[in-house]
Amino acid sequence: MKKLNALVATAALAVTATSVAAQERFITIGTGGQTGVYFVVGQSICRLVNRGTAEHNLKCTAPSTGGSIANINAISAGDMDMGVAQSDWQFHAFNGTSEFEGKQFDKLRAVFSVHGEPFTVVARKDSGAANFEDLFGKRVNVGNPGSGQRATMDVVLSALGKSDADFSLASELKPAEQSAALGDNKVDAIIYTVGHPNGSIQEATSTVDAVILPVTGEAIDKLVDENPYYAKAVIPGGMYKGTDNDVDTFGVKATFVTSADVPDDVVYTVVKAVFDNFDRFKGLHPAFADLAEADMISAGLSAPLHPGAEQYYRERGWIQ
Repeated sequence: MKKLNALVATAALAVTATSVAAQERFITIGTGGQTGVYFVVGQSICRLVNRGTAEHNLKCTAPSTGGSIANINAISAGDMDMGVAQSDWQFHAFNGTSEFEGKQFDKLRAVFSVHGEPFTVVARKDSGAANFEDLFGKRVNVGNPGSGQRATMDVVLSALGKSDADFSLASELKPAEQSAALGDNKVDAIIYTVGHPNGSIQEATSTVDAVILPVTGEAIDKLVDENPYYAKAVIPGGMYKGTDNDVDTFGVKATFVTSADVPDDVVYTVVKAVFDNFDRFKGLHPAFADLAEADMISAGLSAPLHPGAEQYYRERGWIQ
């Protein structure tokens, strides 16, 4: 009888384990390079989601990826559930414009926005560059294909009537590689559309005399005026060695996106994990310190809100 009871108990445990395993669901969040804030965004969201796995049976991973455009394409293909993307590429993907012409992703859904991302240009001091237009004829890292910063760089060049060919070298290094390239004098300048403070830029400005260049002028003013997903931005002086004064540029928002095909309860659970633990989330990176809920559920969002996110925001009384 004891042996029979033991067999029954073992069988019951096996059924329970199988049932739990069957209930567990896995989601993948696309991020960016490991030195950038996108990676921290994805990792931070997953950390908060996974703290509650015992309750909701949702498990989250956030691998490093190529960035905004790569993330949107992966979500569209069903290879990822959610991802971080610049506000401009959220707009273009949903509307089928720019890089997404002919491949509109009308199932793209907004979840929330995160930090602001100034278009940041760091140049070696010995390059003699004092502003962005001084870089033509020099060696510049324009960014890796598939990244939002590369695509934004192309937009800036087009606005100025220029192209990659106007640089003596247009390298395509990933964010993790470009700071070392600047320090090793392999490039004169690097470009990063990123939240601040940023570890990669701190590394670059600590290893070589460098300066952050302003990105201003009539062409940039027109770019901002004509595109609602862009805004003027300021990189605070004193944040990085070699740049004591505020630097004027323009920028975008980092946004968190998904697909209409992702179940409402999954998105609801992720949103709840972030906003129910908002102070904890804000403490996970300096770029998150000034985040405000009201901005996050509206600023930089051009695709429709996912119903799962809408449900949570209505419950909190943030939207009607």
